[in-house]
Amino acid sequence: MKIRHPSQAGAFYAGTAQSLKAQIEGCFTHKFGPGKLPTVAEDGLRNVVGLICPHAGYMYSGPVAAHAYYNLAADGKPDVVVIFGPNHTGRGSALALMSEGVWRTPLGDVKIDTLTAKQIVDESRIVDIDDSAHTFEHSIEVQLPFLQYLYGSAFKFVPICFLMQDLESSREVGRAVAKALSGKNGLIIASTDMTHYEPHEQAQRKDKMAIDAVAKMDEELYYSTVESQNISTCGYGPTVAVITAAKLLGAKRAQLLCYKTSGDVISDFSSVVGYASMSFTK
Repeated sequence: MKIRHPSQAGAFYAGTAQSLKAQIEGCFTHKFGPGKLPTVAEDGLRNVVGLICPHAGYMYSGPVAAHAYYNLAADGKPDVVVIFGPNHTGRGSALALMSEGVWRTPLGDVKIDTLTAKQIVDESRIVDIDDSAHTFEHSIEVQLPFLQYLYGSAFKFVPICFLMQDLESSREVGRAVAKALSGKNGLIIASTDMTHYEPHEQAQRKDKMAIDAVAKMDEELYYSTVESQNISTCGYGPTVAVITAAKLLGAKRAQLLCYKTSGDVISDFSSVVGYASMSFTK
């Protein structure tokens, strides 16, 4: 069996099961987090179709991400989670999916949903099966411990890494994933940070424009806003894909759950990174 070993344990998040669980709980109870620990609804409505979550080190973006997972827990448990993340390393195919095996974190192993993965590849025709793109990439990996904290090993997932993030390719991935998840108890997560390394007020202003476009569930407006305003968000392709897929899967509303910058966390406002959590619901 293929095992994708963690590349960020002990770096972006704590490296042992006990310390990682405590760190995640600290994100939920943090002053910028939801303020309390989540409870998974046993008979949840499963109205949450998609999420946008940040992917920096947990000390920076973990409390913002916790809002998304708190919201998800109250909605119940998905059976399969498709996670879109930008490719920061430049390794592997332009659109790369891993189709079999497990991903390991300090909290255990998460199985890849091979059937759903192959359906996505068949539907899209532009997504390659390429494990190498995922070897050192952090954007997808950092979402898994939060999901494991909520659901243990009682879910499967599919990772898709975006090196190519143009509008039409990202839309095509979104359409393929929507088809593959049709009739399934699924969830899509777009992993992205917002503006990178600009003054706090400038980052806030730019990110608000991008967030407003997402809230309108208009992927073309979002993409054009990112381009015209030179917004240095890293996961614009994943964001386009999740908007596209969420609408096809019946989402009627996109909502901002939390927005902060690294400046809010460390009180250095000269050069910040923006973090947002958003949800797409039926």
